[in-house]
Amino acid sequence: MTKQKVALVTGAGSGIGRAVALAFEGAGYSVVLAGRRAAALEATAAAGQSAEMLSVPTDVGNPDAVRALFAKIKDAFGRLDVLFNNAGINAPGIPMEDLAYQQWNAVVRVNLTGAFLCAQEAIKLMKAQEPRGGRIINNGSISAHAPRPDSAPYTATKHAITGLTKSISLDGRKHDIACGQIDIGNAATEMSQRMTEGVRQANGAVMIEPRMDVRHVADAVLYMANLPLDANVEFMTVMATKMPFIGRG
Repeated sequence: MTKQKVALVTGAGSGIGRAVALAFEGAGYSVVLAGRRAAALEATAAAGQSAEMLSVPTDVGNPDAVRALFAKIKDAFGRLDVLFNNAGINAPGIPMEDLAYQQWNAVVRVNLTGAFLCAQEAIKLMKAQEPRGGRIINNGSISAHAPRPDSAPYTATKHAITGLTKSISLDGRKHDIACGQIDIGNAATEMSQRMTEGVRQANGAVMIEPRMDVRHVADAVLYMANLPLDANVEFMTVMATKMPFIGRG
């Protein structure tokens, strides 16, 4: 069992997940990397500076896979201090009426059900460990506030994450479990590369959107995680200053 704090990052194979996992590792945490692609998780681990990174390929939408993930965490480290619920996917940007059920369900399965399943197992572990408690941080996204065109599945799940965050925050109090949400806008990752080429706006225009360095997101998550359990950032928005969010439309 480790004496270091332990953090689990889902969607840790690329982008925001990789940046946050490396920030945790750099701050002295033991880090568990979860995601669908084993090779991508190993690439994240290889970018770290210590051996305290455990890669566990996991489909977060599968209850059995999530239970197996947390069993490995308990076996390897004996506890969990922070869960960063970051795994997420999107559907094609097509009109809602043309979206297949399978496309809708795939997004809900990962973005919402996956976050719920991981939070559920984290709560079980955190309330039973000594010292008791921990912190859950959910990746909400700017889409938890305002949609982009043709984004119903992603936007719906991210709005739902806000409700999940509030429920975990309330229900976790009696177990010394804090929960907060970070809403991220246009961090410079592979997923947001399209912003540099122009993306469709609500009025139909195509516009290049500013992005920010993903390290600012990692720093923000680390700040939330490092608070004592009697303090909590319930909601934080970190975004490229000039992106079209305030005044979107």
